[in-house]
Amino acid sequence: MGDHFQTIVDLDASPREAPPLARRAVEWLVAEGIVLAERTDCVLGQPLGHPPGPNWRRAVAEDDGDWEPYDGLAVYTGRTVFHGGQGEAESARCPRCAATTRLYTDSRELIAEAWTPFSEAIGTWHRTGAADVECPACAASVPLPDWTWSDDYFAFAHLGLEFWNWPRFTEDFRARTANVLGGHRTAYVWGKI
Repeated sequence: MGDHFQTIVDLDASPREAPPLARRAVEWLVAEGIVLAERTDCVLGQPLGHPPGPNWRRAVAEDDGDWEPYDGLAVYTGRTVFHGGQGEAESARCPRCAATTRLYTDSRELIAEAWTPFSEAIGTWHRTGAADVECPACAASVPLPDWTWSDDYFAFAHLGLEFWNWPRFTEDFRARTANVLGGHRTAYVWGKI
């Protein structure tokens, strides 16, 4: 069965902005009753997180079954490669020319010559916070965080709100969260481990 997660990633927060924005987001989530202020052992990957609050339904789609979240919110404020867990990104799209670079064949075999520049850039970005990948189609050197990934598999940022084992979020909740984050661009990374 596994554990599922949904992460709202702030793509615009700088390393300096991430902690105060995270506090603002958590304060809003607590005020809305979506999560509790207390921190408990309720998330994977971090020692403590915020458990679901009494109004958690304000965040989720009504048609996503009749189950309640059974884990909480982990907050990340530091350079993080957010990813979808199981599986892989099948392709990446250049923001300059909109060309799609396939990373896997139809038979699910890795295309090494396509994946290697991205893999190296991911490692560099994780270590340094900056990395570019040259687009095979237009030859532009594009910052790694600007690429778009199939199934929104990757996001590279300094702030992420990761909810474990919750029903699917509504578009409205995701938009309200972006508004609380100062109207920043956000990504929605979901997955399973």
